Amino acid sequence: MGMAMYSSILILFLCFCQLGHKITASDEQKTPSHTLQEAYDFLGIKPNPDGSLTREIRIPMVNATPNVEPSSTTQIALSKDIPLNPFTKTFIRLYKPLNNPKKNRKIPLIIYLHGGDFVLFSAKTVVFHEFCNQISAQFPAVVASVEYRLAPEHRLPAAYDDAMDAIMWARSQAVCVNGSDAWIKTLADFSHVFLLGSSAGGNAAYHAALRALDLNLSPIKIRGLIMNQPYFGGVHRTESEIKLSEDAYIPLYVNDLLWTFSLPKNANRDHEFCNPLMIGRSYDLGKIKRLPRVMMKGDGGDPLVDREKMLVKFLKAKGVEVVSIFNEGGHHGIELSNTTAAQELYDAMKDFILST
Repeated sequence: MGMAMYSSILILFLCFCQLGHKITASDEQKTPSHTLQEAYDFLGIKPNPDGSLTREIRIPMVNATPNVEPSSTTQIALSKDIPLNPFTKTFIRLYKPLNNPKKNRKIPLIIYLHGGDFVLFSAKTVVFHEFCNQISAQFPAVVASVEYRLAPEHRLPAAYDDAMDAIMWARSQAVCVNGSDAWIKTLADFSHVFLLGSSAGGNAAYHAALRALDLNLSPIKIRGLIMNQPYFGGVHRTESEIKLSEDAYIPLYVNDLLWTFSLPKNANRDHEFCNPLMIGRSYDLGKIKRLPRVMMKGDGGDPLVDREKMLVKFLKAKGVEVVSIFNEGGHHGIELSNTTAAQELYDAMKDFILST
C-alpha cells in the first residue's frame, strides 16, 4: 500500500476525531441523527465492557530509523525512540536532520504532539513519522515527538501530563540530569524551544504552554507555540460546524462521540479541555498574556475553523502576539494527503520559527 493511500486512510480517521458528548436537546442547534454504531464503524473502533477500545485501524506504524540506510535515496532524517515515563509507558521519538546545513550551529528543539483526537494513533503512525522527518530536515530542527496516552483508557488531562513530561525531559537534557542524549547535546538549542501540535496535539500543546508558565524551566526557553488546526469544541455549535456537520473528514456525530471518550467523565463540551474560551475556570486569565508567540493555522473547509478564529481573537485581546493563517477551502488534516498544502505549512512554520 502506497504512502498516498496511507495518508488518505489516516485523514479519514484523524479528521473524525473532534468534538465530544452525544448531541442533546441542550445543544443550540440540532444536527442530523446518526447511531453510535455508525460512528464506531466510521472510526474502526469497538467499545469493550471494561471501558477500553479495540482499535481496528489500518494505518501502519513504522519503526524509528536511527542509522543511515545506504540503499535509500529518500532518507532525510534519523530517528530513535527514548523512554519518557516508565510508569505511564510513554516515550519520545527523537529526530535529527541527516545533514545539518548549519554547520557547528545549534538548531531549535521542537516538541511535537500528533493528531488523532486523543483517541487514535501514535507517534509511530507512518504519516506523523514522515511529518517529523520533513520538519526536522527542512527547518532544520531536533524534533521530539511525544507518544502520549490515549482516551478513553486515559482521559484528559493524561495527554497534557505527558506533554509536560516531555517539556521537563527537555529541561533535564539541558541541565544534563543523568547525562544528555548525544543528539540533543550536540544539536539542540535549548534557548529556542517550540511546542507544535496538530489537531488534538494542538489542543495539548496549548494546555502544556499554559501549564509551563507556572514553572521555572531554566535553562530552556519556550519561544513559540504552533497550533495546526487545533482540536477544540463547545456545547453551542459554530456556523462552520453547522455548515459542515456532514463533512467528509470530520462529521459532528463522530466528533461528539470522541469528545465523550476524551473528556473527564460527566463533563460536557464546555469543559476547558474542550472549549478554550472557558479557560478561566482552571487557569488565571491574567497569565495568558505571558504565553509565547503563537502561530495558528486553519482552513475554511474545516468545521473547526470558527473555533480557531475565536481563539485567535481571544488571545489577541489578552495581549498575546499571534500569527494567524487561514486558507480558503481545504479540509481538516489536509497536509497529510496534499503535498502542496504540506509544503506550504512547512514553509509557514519555518518562517515563524526563524522570525521568533
